[in-house]
Amino acid sequence: MHTAESKTISISIDRSPQQVYDFTVQPASFARWASGLGTPLGNEGAVWRFEGESGPVSVRFTEPNAYGVLDHAVILPDSTEIYVPMRVVANGAGTEVLFTLFRVAGMSDEKFAADADWVLRDLTALKTLLEAE
Repeated sequence: MHTAESKTISISIDRSPQQVYDFTVQPASFARWASGLGTPLGNEGAVWRFEGESGPVSVRFTEPNAYGVLDHAVILPDSTEIYVPMRVVANGAGTEVLFTLFRVAGMSDEKFAADADWVLRDLTALKTLLEAE
């Protein structure tokens, strides 16, 4: 067992932590800002199905909680699970959303950087969406 390289990407949002959490804790909301997951196809409880860029994926979301935890596991078509820690935390009167990206075994530097850029684009979309409402 080894420790994977990781990168935590964060963005500040000019909304209260409760407002940000209440929106993002709803798995269906991911379709409005998380382009990396693709199009939602439906759900069975806490497990949602999405049509992603490389085919259908399942996503198991953490149950709603009082701590701002939005962790989820992306389950690829080959049954590989990718753990995605995500948090909503207070930042003054606003909010910081933190997303930790782990480098998957065999992932090139270029792909890891591209995935980090994609996460930042998605978080920027979340910020734009929430600050416009």
